[in-house]
Amino acid sequence: MSHTHPGDTNRLLGYPADARLLIVNADDFGMCHAVNEAVFRVLGNGLLGSTTLMVPCPWAPQAMAFLGRHPELSFGVHLTIVSEWEVYRWGPVAPRSQVPTLVDKTGRFRRFEDAHEALDRLDLSELEAEFRAQIEAVLDHGLKPTHLDWHALRIGQREGLFELLLGLARAYGLALRVRGHPAIDLTRSLGLPCCDHDFLDSYQLDPVDDPTRYHQLLRELPAGLSEWALHPGLEDSELLAVEGATRHVRQRDFDFLSSTEAQAIVKKEGIVLLDYRALQKHWA
Repeated sequence: MSHTHPGDTNRLLGYPADARLLIVNADDFGMCHAVNEAVFRVLGNGLLGSTTLMVPCPWAPQAMAFLGRHPELSFGVHLTIVSEWEVYRWGPVAPRSQVPTLVDKTGRFRRFEDAHEALDRLDLSELEAEFRAQIEAVLDHGLKPTHLDWHALRIGQREGLFELLLGLARAYGLALRVRGHPAIDLTRSLGLPCCDHDFLDSYQLDPVDDPTRYHQLLRELPAGLSEWALHPGLEDSELLAVEGATRHVRQRDFDFLSSTEAQAIVKKEGIVLLDYRALQKHWA
């Protein structure tokens, strides 16, 4: 039986049932300098409401220093056990000896397809230990995250994984990104606010789309709460070396988030922009 009722989250958050609510989140903060610089420029500019931090990545300390200087900004923890790029890799925050099923023979997290092929064999207790280590690293810096989400992980592929994330969110008093109707139904059955619609991942859009595609999607935004997971970055020599020139998602996302036209559309359409602080009050 479905517990998904469009408008429930609007009611919990204090908005009319027909209000169009939108969270725009920048994933992958801390991945590299080109991503950090893009987030620095657009976070809190009126369109981008929050970001999520990849704690294991080499540029996470710079991202955390920025967040420490700007406690007014909303951010979450981008839980990470995938290291997808060919020449730019990272590994666990927990000691490798404590999470042996999460790493490859080099001691780093697996690349995208290898990680998902191994997902059924991963020890859930090791997953929890690594996720807790990433959250605790953020807290140890004196930072106050608002929510949890995850990096390039097919949550529905492994039984019990969403429930693990749900438990961590509740244990730390954080909200959780919820996508897909089984997870939405479970979350709603607990009386917790979450998105009414499966969220938009910018890497699932056609890479040749220009930023005006987002303008169209803003005009078509349905009533209820939606979330867009964007991936802004500056397409400089560093980003091209990491990711290659075959996709231009990050520069496109940055251009959209910098767009005054997009902000004008939000205003004209009456869209209410939120961040995860609005949900965290109920989850905590």
